[in-house]
Amino acid sequence: MTITAERSGEFPLGDRLANRLGYGTMRLTGPDAAGRPPPDRTTAIAVLRRAVDLGVDHIDTGDYAGPHKVTDLIRKALHPYPLELTVVTNVGARWTSEGRWVQALAPEELRRAVQDNLDHLGVDVLDVVNLRMPGFREPVEQSPAEPFETLAELRQQGLIRHLGLSNVTTQGFADAEAIAPVVCVQNHYNLVHRHDDPLVDALARVGVAFVAFSPLGGFPPIEAPALARVAAVLETTETEVALTWLLARSPNILPIASTRSVAHLEQNLEAGARVLGPVELEELDRIGGVVEPESGL
Repeated sequence: MTITAERSGEFPLGDRLANRLGYGTMRLTGPDAAGRPPPDRTTAIAVLRRAVDLGVDHIDTGDYAGPHKVTDLIRKALHPYPLELTVVTNVGARWTSEGRWVQALAPEELRRAVQDNLDHLGVDVLDVVNLRMPGFREPVEQSPAEPFETLAELRQQGLIRHLGLSNVTTQGFADAEAIAPVVCVQNHYNLVHRHDDPLVDALARVGVAFVAFSPLGGFPPIEAPALARVAAVLETTETEVALTWLLARSPNILPIASTRSVAHLEQNLEAGARVLGPVELEELDRIGGVVEPESGL
C-alpha cells in the first residue's frame, strides 16, 4: 500500500492485497534487537530482496535495532531503490552502548537521526519519518508537538517527504496533525491487543494508515484456542490467520511482521490472498473483545 498525505476519507489500496503487508526489520539484527549484527548477513539481505520481489512496498526500519545496523543492510540489499518502495524510518529513541532503550527527542538529536538515516540509506530525502514517542507496548500521554515541529521543519527543508507517528494516543495524533499532515500512525496492535480499536476506526475515516507493529504478538507470540481452531479448519497456520484478520479488520491497517527467514516471509505474505468468512471473523473477534468506536478524532 502506498502511503499518501491526501485526505480522501478512504484509504487507497494497492493493486495487490499483498501490498498491505509491510516488512518490519526489527528481527534482522541480533538477539533482542540490541544493536548486535545480524546472525547471518547473507540471509538478512536475501530476506529484504525477496520481500520486494514478492510485492512488499513498505519496509519499516530505524536505529532501535542498533545504530545503522539495518539501514546499512537495506542499502546493501536494495539500493538503488525501486520507485514503488517506501522506506519508513523511526526517530525519537535509540539504544545506548549499554544496550538500553532511551528517548532522543531533543531537536539536535532528531536532526542528527534524520541525517544519519539519509547518509546510511544513501538518499537525499527520506520517504516517511515516524516520530517514535516514549512507551513500550502502550503509548504514554505525552504530546509529540514540540519534537514534531522539528521534523516538520526538516520536511519543509526537503529532507523528508511525509511524516508519521509511532506509539501515540488519539490526542497525540491531533496535536501533531495541527502542525503538519500525518500520513500514518504506527502502534502496537494485533488480534489480542485491541486497545487502539477506536483509533483505527477514526484514522480510517480520515484516510490515515494505521501500521500495526507486533502484529503476531511479539514475545511471546499470540496463543489462543480460537485462533488454533480457525487455523485448523482453514488448514493453515495461526500466523497466517492472525495477519489475515488484521487485513480484514480495517482497510487502513498495514501489518509489519518481522522475520529472519525467507520461508517465514513467504508464508506470512500468503495471508494477503486468504479470505476469512463471517463465522471465522466472529470467533476471532471474541479473542480480544470489541471496543466501542469513538465519535471522531
